[in-house]
Amino acid sequence: MTRPVVPIPRVVIVGGVPMSAWVAEPEHPEDSKAVIVAIHGGGTTAMYFDCPGHPSLSLLRTGAARGFTVVALDRPGYGSSAAYPEATTRPEQRVKLAYGVVDRILGQQPRGAGSFVMGHSGGCELAMRMAAEGGAQRGAHLLGLELAGTGRHYHPAAREMLKTATREHRPSGLRELLWHPERLYPPELLTGVTVSPSAPAYEDQMVSDWARETFPALAPAVRVPVQFSIAEYEKVWQTDDSAMTEITAMFSGAPSFTVNRQPEAGHNISLGHSAADYHAKVFSFVDECIAASTAEEAAG
Repeated sequence: MTRPVVPIPRVVIVGGVPMSAWVAEPEHPEDSKAVIVAIHGGGTTAMYFDCPGHPSLSLLRTGAARGFTVVALDRPGYGSSAAYPEATTRPEQRVKLAYGVVDRILGQQPRGAGSFVMGHSGGCELAMRMAAEGGAQRGAHLLGLELAGTGRHYHPAAREMLKTATREHRPSGLRELLWHPERLYPPELLTGVTVSPSAPAYEDQMVSDWARETFPALAPAVRVPVQFSIAEYEKVWQTDDSAMTEITAMFSGAPSFTVNRQPEAGHNISLGHSAADYHAKVFSFVDECIAASTAEEAAG
């Protein structure tokens, strides 16, 4: 009988900074197909990828059951590293910490075909940097990239609302952008169980620069297959055909760019009732990336 997967909390020291994460491994870790590194968005933690009380919706648990090693990081500035703001301010620091925590956790353990990075919302910034900058610097065998909950232009309603948002003031309508329609989510999640009590100071500037500068600057440097997932009820970003044509063109260096429109999903795509279906599409995409990488190695 296959044992149930239980994610394990880990804290490791990377460059003097304690970094926290949740890790889930297949029953035989030495046979892991690949390592999926999951990066959560703003205002939450790595718990985002282990939906509380709903194991079937957990990326960590279902990923391990599918034969992957899954490492969900508390992004630099969250979790154990929150008390070290000076070590997470610069983008290059965050990339080094993210790759470092995976290296420290896995050590010499086999990593299958390589690593795959996925980011959600504010976590797409780090995921993109890991793909565009970190892999080349570290010689990492990066298989592909999954992005969800982000975009190039804010939805008009979100744009107006975010003009008044500050660290001290969260507009009353922000919850609607992130958690509506409520029927898409298990009711207990709407109480804020996955919300982080604080967010790093660097995030203000990061969010401000993302759509206008950072996203279009990083996208052309990505050299691995990309899947871009869009929730049916996404209310933060523009997701119409025109917006996606622009985003697709930005990834000019990627060997492939796939758009996945996820039905019955809201912005928090890994926490809704449809999360299992979304995660299954991510795992299938990772399998495709592994096959493409294997074929490329065999050819050359």
